[in-house]
Amino acid sequence: MINFFLQVQNDTITKATGAIIQGTTKADEISVLGFILKGGFFLIPISILLFYTFYLIVERYLYISKRAVIDPNLIRDIRDNLNSGNLDAAVSIAERNNSASGYVLREGILTIGRPISEIESNMERAANIEVGEMEKKLGQLGLIAGIAPTFGFIGTIAGVIKIFYSISQTEDISIGNISGGLYEKMISSGSGLVVGIIAYSAYHLFNGRIDSFALAIQKQVLDFVNIIQRPNGKTK
Repeated sequence: MINFFLQVQNDTITKATGAIIQGTTKADEISVLGFILKGGFFLIPISILLFYTFYLIVERYLYISKRAVIDPNLIRDIRDNLNSGNLDAAVSIAERNNSASGYVLREGILTIGRPISEIESNMERAANIEVGEMEKKLGQLGLIAGIAPTFGFIGTIAGVIKIFYSISQTEDISIGNISGGLYEKMISSGSGLVVGIIAYSAYHLFNGRIDSFALAIQKQVLDFVNIIQRPNGKTK
């Protein structure tokens, strides 16, 4: 009799273990996409923000990388042509550089002959324009960094409200009912945070790159002013 009960107990444990393993296997079979899609409706705007964030990152990266190039040989070539009195060649070199620094130096060359303060002011305005062009759309990245996590949070709150409404109707307060619905809704919060982190990081990285350019262009403006102020063309 004892052996019989032991056999029944072993069979029960074996079936329970098999059910747990089978359930785990089925849970493991869910795809990553299927898991993410459980996040609900608010994943749609979060996904749109994610794709737009990637677009802004690529677009700004290509533009800033092209315009923020500081060629150390540019100011030297311009100095050589200015010392020889060849203003047209100096303007041509600045234009061919096809960068923000070339545009700023070109504006300075074209105003040679006017007071130094006017030349500096003109070049600073040109530099500010270039910095403004680089900063264009960066505000959108900052906005996404704040909006995306908010969308995720709203999605989770909406899911929690739905869970408690379901409990009030069915009076089923089982752990499976609560945790199953809650983990699905928290996917939207996690997704929103990921998008927000990407946008936030890109925003500050681009701003750092622009700040470095602004400092470099100020040094070039100072070098240019030194060139036109000194007959021998030497800079500090």
